[in-house]
Amino acid sequence: MALTNYPEEFQTALDFGRPPNIKKLFPNSKALLVSGKYIDQAMLLKKNCMTIAANGRNSFVIRGTLAAAQRANAAIIIEIARSEGGTGAYCGISLWNIARQTDTFMNELGITVPVAIHADHFGIKKPDDIEPAKAEIQSLFDAGITSIAIDASHMPDDQNLLANIELAPYVPDWAGLETEVGEIKGKFGLSTDEEALFLIQGLNAHNIFPNWIALNNGTTHGIETSGTGINVALTTQIHDALSNYNISGAQHGTSGNNSERLRQIASRTRTTKANVATALQMISWGLKVNDYGNAILDNDQFIKQKNKGVSEKMWEQMLAHAKVNDLKGGDFKKLNLPFENILLAQPKDIRDRMAKDVEDFVFGLLTDVFNTKDTAPIVMDEILKNRSHDPGPKAKKIESKKDWTKESILEKASTIISDKGPDGNFDD
Repeated sequence: MALTNYPEEFQTALDFGRPPNIKKLFPNSKALLVSGKYIDQAMLLKKNCMTIAANGRNSFVIRGTLAAAQRANAAIIIEIARSEGGTGAYCGISLWNIARQTDTFMNELGITVPVAIHADHFGIKKPDDIEPAKAEIQSLFDAGITSIAIDASHMPDDQNLLANIELAPYVPDWAGLETEVGEIKGKFGLSTDEEALFLIQGLNAHNIFPNWIALNNGTTHGIETSGTGINVALTTQIHDALSNYNISGAQHGTSGNNSERLRQIASRTRTTKANVATALQMISWGLKVNDYGNAILDNDQFIKQKNKGVSEKMWEQMLAHAKVNDLKGGDFKKLNLPFENILLAQPKDIRDRMAKDVEDFVFGLLTDVFNTKDTAPIVMDEILKNRSHDPGPKAKKIESKKDWTKESILEKASTIISDKGPDGNFDD
């Protein structure tokens, strides 16, 4: 049920906490859409916790995640990756409509917890990608994004750093910022202290202070098949090496990791953001997953649960489409775009149960695994204290720019010893 009377403090938080792009887009909204900086800050203040960054591959995932956050009184992030919702999207939810959808659902459902809208994995795969990215990044903030991940990890270390430096001026100072070292490749090409320090020190020298760094710490995107998952010790080691730079971790590929491993990441590392994508997609469709969201297969086939998710007839249509288009395993994600509107045309009870199943799963993550419960008031308090949509930078400049010129960056990178792992398509 939507709220009709908003407490005075909440109205003040709306007035001060919403960034200028959000105020311009949604002048009459009662949705507390905030900078990703505030979400990160709240997790650090509570300590030993992280929040969900839910990839809204369909509208049911967004609705369910918002409802779970309200139940848990938790500050969260709704996101979509460039591969999921960019110009070559495989989802109906896009980088340009995710803020509008989230704002609409928050007003409809009476969601009063703070939410950031994050553009995840804004991939830069080669130097030629940088120039067109400048206009595209600005268009994302025009469309309501409040946080972004500049992901140039596909390139060598020096090019990764130089790309981040060149694109930083196109990200508003008030926005949340994520950077990445090492592509997410499972057990291959694991990130190192040296690579992470190189990236963060170089950014620091240029007055760029990311909220998060994503690592290749053993996870994969999509369905986890190796059982290896997050390397907690490596993550802790790298976070400790970066401690002088006050940067948090962003954990990618959570869907295939058991709850105990995720609890360790929340309690033993500086991770404040945990991306969850594939698990939420599968749950919304009604597929059988284990307790931490990894799809359970029967002879390499997904198991559709009766009276869960989409209707049985709809699942048959989805399977038929997958067969015609030779979609298997993780490639089932490509069903999102052709079926978004078809799923929205289902009877209300079906649509409601799709969102409800996501809600229950996310609520369990927030309260029993991530330790995110009651972080919403922390954001509220910080907004009221700062009386601003920008809590300010989270780090101080301690590196000298003269030591991080383009020439010195190239020279320093030439001495880094690392294994980038196999080539391939590691998007998302």
